[in-house]
Amino acid sequence: MHPNLIEIGPIVIRFYGLMYLTAFLVGGWLIGKEIRRKGLPISDDDRWSFLTLALFAGILGGRVYYVAFNWNYYGANPAEIPAIWHGGLAIHGGLIGGTLAGWWWVTKHKIPFWKLADAGAPSIILGQAFGRFGNFMNGEIHGHPTDLPWGIVFPPNSPAGQQYPGLPVHPAMLYELVINVGIFFLLWRLRTRPARDGFLFLLYLILYAIDRSFVSTFRAEDLMLGPFRAPHVVSAVMIVVAGGLILRWRLWEPMTPPSPRRKG
Repeated sequence: MHPNLIEIGPIVIRFYGLMYLTAFLVGGWLIGKEIRRKGLPISDDDRWSFLTLALFAGILGGRVYYVAFNWNYYGANPAEIPAIWHGGLAIHGGLIGGTLAGWWWVTKHKIPFWKLADAGAPSIILGQAFGRFGNFMNGEIHGHPTDLPWGIVFPPNSPAGQQYPGLPVHPAMLYELVINVGIFFLLWRLRTRPARDGFLFLLYLILYAIDRSFVSTFRAEDLMLGPFRAPHVVSAVMIVVAGGLILRWRLWEPMTPPSPRRKG
């Protein structure tokens, strides 16, 4: 495995960047199908403008989150803060940034937030799966050493190979990739279920929080919040908040139109 897909002189195309582009295009196509199915008043031009905003806000949020949790390093090396090509994007920060940007956009355009969030939920988790393949090619988001037969020895110039040279490690990024794809198919199947607006997006948050909490038990380089793994803490908050909203608003119930009045 190698992080670069193509190298022609000074021109380098990295797998990680290609996965971002693929996630953007495939996700944009899928969310377009859902926008039309739900009858949302969003043109194709507005859809791609919204997705571009959400993508850059997600990257910015993911970087700010990662830098904040590693301030001892970045405070001493401020030139590294914008160097996202060296790695360092946190998915929880990306979700916060993308959601805030989405909230601003729908408020400006008077689009129902929860309806659009439901339309985008399957695309988001599928995009995360593409991203994890990019992590695999980079040899990052890796796990601890393992004797299991599917342990992988990463190249010595990769983050995994530098931390554990010559040792097979859990391919934690592939664990998450597989689970993300499973969540995508579940959400895609449930998208036509007659539930209230917001159910699918909040269910996505719960399922991904469980997914990330599980995978984090294998990861060798997680962000920490005191003595705790930050993904475990943040995922617990996500489950409580999203689950609480589903229960409070009874979002699993179908929307029932009011009964027509009888004449007479």
